[in-house]
Amino acid sequence: MRLKSFYAKTMSEAMQIVRDTLGEDAIIVATREENGGKSVRVTAAVERYEDTVREDPHFELNKKAGSPQTAAAESAHAEELTRNWLQYDDEEDAEGQVIELLTDTMLQHSIPGDVLDNIISTATMVGLDNPHEALTAAFDHLYHFRPLSHKPTRKALMLVGPPGAGKTLASAKMAARYVMDGYKVGVITTDTVRAGGVEQLAAFTKLLKADLRRARNEDELQAHLRELDGSVDQIIVDTGGSNPYDVDDMRGLAKLINCGNIEPVLVIQSGLDAEESSEIARSYALLGVQRMLPTRLDIARRFGGLISAAQKSGMAFADASDTPKVANGLTAVTPSMLSDLFLPSKSTAKTSSTTKHSASGKRGGKTTG
Repeated sequence: MRLKSFYAKTMSEAMQIVRDTLGEDAIIVATREENGGKSVRVTAAVERYEDTVREDPHFELNKKAGSPQTAAAESAHAEELTRNWLQYDDEEDAEGQVIELLTDTMLQHSIPGDVLDNIISTATMVGLDNPHEALTAAFDHLYHFRPLSHKPTRKALMLVGPPGAGKTLASAKMAARYVMDGYKVGVITTDTVRAGGVEQLAAFTKLLKADLRRARNEDELQAHLRELDGSVDQIIVDTGGSNPYDVDDMRGLAKLINCGNIEPVLVIQSGLDAEESSEIARSYALLGVQRMLPTRLDIARRFGGLISAAQKSGMAFADASDTPKVANGLTAVTPSMLSDLFLPSKSTAKTSSTTKHSASGKRGGKTTG
């Protein structure tokens, strides 16, 4: 079986060309808009091109005509179809290599089958000239990206998440960003039970000369929010770890979120199992959390959990923590940055070079210079 693409201004015109060229038995593999919606591309599958030549109506007419031009017409028509198929075979080989690379990469990162299928099918639809570009385009199409603003927001930013996710360090990094940009920051922590929780954050805020408040319950949190409102540029709230599978824990967190004008941001650890990450993200999404901040990108080697969490919860990627350093410790998550985690530049460049060489070296049976 072979693949071939057809271009036209409208979908109906493209489908008619497919039927005229490949017959009614052609299987439509993919469709997509081209040139900003001004044209469409339809990819169809048929049997081997030799069968297409024999079944082509023009071939049969020439064969039945019995004219002196029959042999020449047959030969010219067959050569034209052969050139077209050779050209597309090169494209198919290149696309096959990219699909294979992306599939292997997703499997290495333990991405669930349904998530993998979405990524691969989207990458195929948007184009596969380069593995990194194809994956970046797929991520951009499938997921949301809303990095944290470097300027203060009207809402207090509350970092929530399970124990050990890195909320306190992320709070310090967030505070450091605002302070380094010249803004005044107020930090509130509700993590008053964990041993060393307040002390750790106090050490950071002291260096940053930021105001640190402790809130043991919703009433104290509301009081601190009112006191800091108008006196600082940005309020950051660090919370204690909450068990996403414990109803009481999540109910208590919901009360804290409702204490004022607050945006909760999920801090989620990289390297977790994909299904577990998805369940964690879905639990916090039920509380109205819309953005997540991945941590430990520098020590994790499997990022399928982050992708699965984003797809199953609908959350947007905000910033990420990829260093233990507090200063400049957060980086915006973008589709390209996410692709870098899955496709190291060396393997991407190697595959891209291989596919381009393969396509250019075989096209039309000639080597291009």
